[in-house]
Amino acid sequence: MAPPDEPRSEAEPGPPPAAPLPGPYDESSPQELYLDPEVLAQELAQELLGDPLDDLDTSDPAAADVAASCDLGLELLRRSAGSGSHDDRMQGLRIFCEHRDPRVVPLLLPLLAAPCPIHRMSAVYALGRNPSPLAVEPLLTLLAADDNGYVRKAVAWSLGSYPDAPVLNPLMRSLHTDIAAVRLWAASSLAEAGATGPAKADPAAAQLLLSLRIDSEPAVRSNSAWALGRLYGDLVEPRQQEVVDTLLHTMLDDSDSAVRDEARLALEQLESPEVLERLQTLVDEGLLI
Repeated sequence: MAPPDEPRSEAEPGPPPAAPLPGPYDESSPQELYLDPEVLAQELAQELLGDPLDDLDTSDPAAADVAASCDLGLELLRRSAGSGSHDDRMQGLRIFCEHRDPRVVPLLLPLLAAPCPIHRMSAVYALGRNPSPLAVEPLLTLLAADDNGYVRKAVAWSLGSYPDAPVLNPLMRSLHTDIAAVRLWAASSLAEAGATGPAKADPAAAQLLLSLRIDSEPAVRSNSAWALGRLYGDLVEPRQQEVVDTLLHTMLDDSDSAVRDEARLALEQLESPEVLERLQTLVDEGLLI
């Protein structure tokens, strides 16, 4: 899952869709996000001014520069394993949030159990950039059980890089039950997990349709509309029609203008003559501008 291809949402800077991440959610509710006062009060304030993926560069640096960066990152992570240096570890992790190198996987996996949530979160993002079958089980465990919402959000994003792994049901469950920031990225990653064939696309679409209709967060509804557009080609005809009808209803009636715009864009990108004709009719009738 290449970050520059991710969908748009409007509320929070973070991992790399075509526009910003979902917005800061309410951290005052213990049901929404557990913040360790000893660790996160200081470290999250410093490190989570932006997620590690904020620094992703979409340019194509020379291969020699990438290799040098990866070598440096490996050295920093190995050194931090012995010294416990937070700065070395974070610098190394940020390098592998940007670059791919299979040599880093054995250094990332132990960090999924690190006591510091910033280290866990950053390792999760790096494993989204550097996917490995060995990471699937610990990532799913974090999605289900980590008590930090930033970590679970990172997992929801990273699982989009594992479409052939058994991630569909965990992502659907997160889209249904987790906090808003996790739900947003679960919706995006379902577009990747469901795009491997009709058997996965149909249940993914069913959950996304439900979220598009009832989720209280506009950013989640917006990403659900985007994801449904991505899955459309893998769906059987009855489900395709349901997607079109729901997107049309959302485009006309959703309370949030960004969600309405996303639904319209998803419909336009289907490139279906029938759908485009319906849109033009709505324009002619003055119901769309």
